[in-house]
Amino acid sequence: MIGIIDYGMGNLFSVSKALERLGASYFISDDLAELAKADGLILPGVGSFKDAMIRLKEMKLDRFIEEYVENGGFLLGICLGMQLLFDESEENGFSEGLSLLPGKIGRFSGIAADNTTYKVPHMGWNKLQYCREAAILEGCYEEHVYFVHSYYLQTDNQEVVIATANYYESVPAIVGKGRVFGMQFHPEKSSQLGMKLLKNYLQLVEKKVEA
Repeated sequence: MIGIIDYGMGNLFSVSKALERLGASYFISDDLAELAKADGLILPGVGSFKDAMIRLKEMKLDRFIEEYVENGGFLLGICLGMQLLFDESEENGFSEGLSLLPGKIGRFSGIAADNTTYKVPHMGWNKLQYCREAAILEGCYEEHVYFVHSYYLQTDNQEVVIATANYYESVPAIVGKGRVFGMQFHPEKSSQLGMKLLKNYLQLVEKKVEA
């Protein structure tokens, strides 16, 4: 059973519909006791990092998520939900994240290496490039997925980066360590590859396979 964390800032409808298409059992909740019973969690997210962390702390979901993972639970962060897995963000001023994975979230500069300007937010389809073998990539192929974001992961620990995409520079697109995974793009809006990646996460939860 998959629990989708409802903290008022996630695209619950599209994620839940994707799970339905995969035939997965799921529920949506903000209740800590109910979420604790899930075999795996999904943390969606749309909006500001700072606002999201305020909401998670107000609802005591921040510490719950940390303890859930510490106790052997699986977690997938999507879009903003992926960014929240890391140490900090500069969005709307400095904010601490969940610190489940090492790295910080910074804004696209909008200026390429050759000094030409580019659009921010990064919005549209970009091809994934796989960095290493990982169970969540089982049976997948390098194809385009759908991004919408102005901020991206910056990390010196490349071991957590499973796949990247190129948007004027290398952008971490899939991350993972242990039982914690993240996707910067929207897998539920990313055609067959996105659905395959979601299915793989469900299978990792079922079989208890780590990154």
